[in-house]
Amino acid sequence: MSHGTLAIDAGQSGIKVRHADAAGSSEWAGPGIRTDLPLLPQLVQVVDQAVEAGHAFDEVGFGVSGLTSEESDAGYLLASASQHGVRAVRLAHDSITAYLGALGDKRGAVVASGTGVVTLAVGRSDIARVDGWGYLMGDAGSGYWLGRAALDAVMRAHDGRGGPTALTEVVRADFPDLERAYIELQSDPERVGRIAAYARPVAEAAEAGDVVALEIVSAGARELAASVIAGLRRVGEADAAAPRIRAVGGVFGGAVLAEAFSAAVHEALPGADVRVAEAHPLDGAAALAAVAPTSALAAHITTATTD
Repeated sequence: MSHGTLAIDAGQSGIKVRHADAAGSSEWAGPGIRTDLPLLPQLVQVVDQAVEAGHAFDEVGFGVSGLTSEESDAGYLLASASQHGVRAVRLAHDSITAYLGALGDKRGAVVASGTGVVTLAVGRSDIARVDGWGYLMGDAGSGYWLGRAALDAVMRAHDGRGGPTALTEVVRADFPDLERAYIELQSDPERVGRIAAYARPVAEAAEAGDVVALEIVSAGARELAASVIAGLRRVGEADAAAPRIRAVGGVFGGAVLAEAFSAAVHEALPGADVRVAEAHPLDGAAALAAVAPTSALAAHITTATTD
């Protein structure tokens, strides 16, 4: 008899979990995963903590940020979880679960931007992942990218290389001595999330008309639009009459960025059906079991069962 399901959205800024059974559902959150450390043991710990909290389940769906092909090992996770009565584990990159949570099996593109960012485009038979290459090599338009740009702008203003910005006082509240900020951040193991947290003040400053913040937000929106357009072209959907595009994640909570993103997409694809912030990645993690074998997404979900 099925006890229930566990859906896990494992991101860098936080891990969200949903337990569901016949009695209803509950959700909770915890610290984000560390992509510079082995991922699978961290995921095992999330399952163990759910069991320790008194939840029973026999199926688990994971959407994981930074998941590589080498770590896409649902069997490893099942070997640990089976002692708790788990009979099936499904594992996918969080671009897959973000997509499912927004568009299901429909063709189109989904860009998910939080601390990091990844875009997934799905066509009739192919999928294309764009960016999601981490804060060192990519993640253009992500929360980290926006926060990093804010810090850069503040230091440019401090040096006299750039114009004044309201962001200076925001950063100075955390670092009264601006010239020591980089030393503290470099030595902080939580620096990625800490820097990404400046994305919200950037959005607020842009709303208030700060010129520097507006430039940062506009540039981020163009980066996100470029990723979506590239993905649709790669899977042959850019020429569709009304390609479906969904934008999810905390970065799109800023109205200025959301509007600039839509405008940038429509400049290239006038007929695009663009909608912002209409999905929850946990819905996608829960939907992994329902993906049709004929879907282009099916080959990118790793499954392990005890049957």
